[in-house]
Amino acid sequence: MTATPSVTMIGLGPMGQAMAAAYLERGYEVTVWNRTPGKADHLVARGAHRAPTVEAALTANDLVVLSLTDYDAVYAILEQAPSALAGRTVANLTSDTPEKGRQAAEWLARHGAVQITGGVQVPPPGIGTPGAMTYYSGPKDAVEAHRAALEVLTGIDYLGEDPGLAALYYQIGMDMFWTSLVGYLHGQAVAAANGITAEEFLPHAVKTVDLRYFLEFYAPRIDAGNHEGDVDTLTMGAASLEHVLHTARTSGVDGSLPAAVLDVFRRGIAAGHGKDSLTSLIQVLKQ
Repeated sequence: MTATPSVTMIGLGPMGQAMAAAYLERGYEVTVWNRTPGKADHLVARGAHRAPTVEAALTANDLVVLSLTDYDAVYAILEQAPSALAGRTVANLTSDTPEKGRQAAEWLARHGAVQITGGVQVPPPGIGTPGAMTYYSGPKDAVEAHRAALEVLTGIDYLGEDPGLAALYYQIGMDMFWTSLVGYLHGQAVAAANGITAEEFLPHAVKTVDLRYFLEFYAPRIDAGNHEGDVDTLTMGAASLEHVLHTARTSGVDGSLPAAVLDVFRRGIAAGHGKDSLTSLIQVLKQ
């Protein structure tokens, strides 16, 4: 007979809840632990085992999945039972910096555990759905040993042995994600101030934020250091942003967001890149 696959899930926020539920749906024996025990109630009702302590949660299974607020929370929990980490593989899907990912991997290794760092690329409703992906980095043999369990959650985008890589890719993505969405919200504030609903503007918003063409056009130029202003220039962009800022302010909308972007353009122009492409701002942002 084939043994029932099993996993321990620590951290039952929205993401941890979705992950534990996905494992239960796939027939796993799931042990759960959360700082607020009541968050496990509905999972226990579905068949999950509630560990009374961190030690019990860690020793229940070889694979331990962490979904916590940050790495400070990781230490606060795991330091309650460090001796129970020996022999475990910890899939640390907690968001934090690359440096902290590397430090945590070293800390876990000192306690006899192996860390697989993960950066989940979908929100909780995306867990277990086709096309969902997670960045992973760390020992490849550990990833392969637990591939089946990890793929219950999402597909695997393995980046390499460096435990900080998954966190780095994740934070780069979050940099782009949050910046873009706040830009969307600012645009909708201007729309609302002028009597246009978000639903009315939706098809136009979708077209506007489809940046695939620009990303594919700019990427090779960025890598080549080619910032030639043959298609666009900072001066053109700054003029456009002046209009955006004026429209926002005359609509009664806070202009601090477009003003901040305009400031970056102006710094690029002051540095002598007025006739160069938008991509020349990378030089400004690096400074």
